[in-house]
Amino acid sequence: MRLLDIGAHALTIAAVHAFKNTSPFAFFSSSEILASSPQIATAASLSTILNLELEKCPSDIYIIVSQPGAAATDYKLQHSTPYLRRCVSGENKHVRSSFTVPEVLGEIDTTALMNTLEQQCGAGTLNIDASTGLFDIVDDMKPRIIKVDFPAPPAGTDRSTSFRTNDLFLSNLLNILPSPNFTVIYTTTPVSEDHRHMDIEPPMYEMDKTMSALVHMDLKRDISMHATASGNSTNGGSLPLFERYQYFTPGLFMGLFAGSLLLSILYVAISAVSSLQVSYASFDKENGPAAQKKLF
Repeated sequence: MRLLDIGAHALTIAAVHAFKNTSPFAFFSSSEILASSPQIATAASLSTILNLELEKCPSDIYIIVSQPGAAATDYKLQHSTPYLRRCVSGENKHVRSSFTVPEVLGEIDTTALMNTLEQQCGAGTLNIDASTGLFDIVDDMKPRIIKVDFPAPPAGTDRSTSFRTNDLFLSNLLNILPSPNFTVIYTTTPVSEDHRHMDIEPPMYEMDKTMSALVHMDLKRDISMHATASGNSTNGGSLPLFERYQYFTPGLFMGLFAGSLLLSILYVAISAVSSLQVSYASFDKENGPAAQKKLF
């Protein structure tokens, strides 16, 4: 049993360590692309699926995004990446297919994806550094690869601001594309060890904010009730009699109910006994020949 416990703990530690080296992945396109959305996948298996789909040349423009230092928790806040959330959830009317993988083990080789598009689709490459915010879209009527490199987010509470800025950049980029036929491959890399070991305050989700507000209101209501009760006890002499004391308690109601039940049973018993009728002749002694025969 002890060996089984040690083995279970070892597997748990290995699984937790593996999840530390994972990062999310997102894919959405204006074309119909059939792909599943597993919860966990390796970078090698995901790259194989992407290469098979990209060999079909489904779009005119391919945007390959590289976001270093990202985790799945960074995308759970609705205000962190609102545009990316709308695209992968199907709320964007221009997106016809999408899938996400919250935990990808390893890093996806974006260079291999670009080579596939260059060889199979004859696409040209345009590199964009999102830190400068300057780029030019070339409209030469040929397939185009747009490689977008986002900077790594800082440690601390400014992470959500950095992701929001990158999300706005991606939104502006897609709005000025010369062709409505596009495919976006959003790759990320895990958080570095230096940032992971820092004491970063976890972000507060929308549900946590709502729950904290409800708890605050309950505590406030409870404090106000205690304050009212203490005020009543202090100024009890000025209150009416029925507000200062509680007369009809649950125990009193239960006693009245039980008493009424017992009284009804007693009433039925007395009525049953009083309804008995016995003639007076049954108590007289017998006289005559029949009584004399019994004597002998």
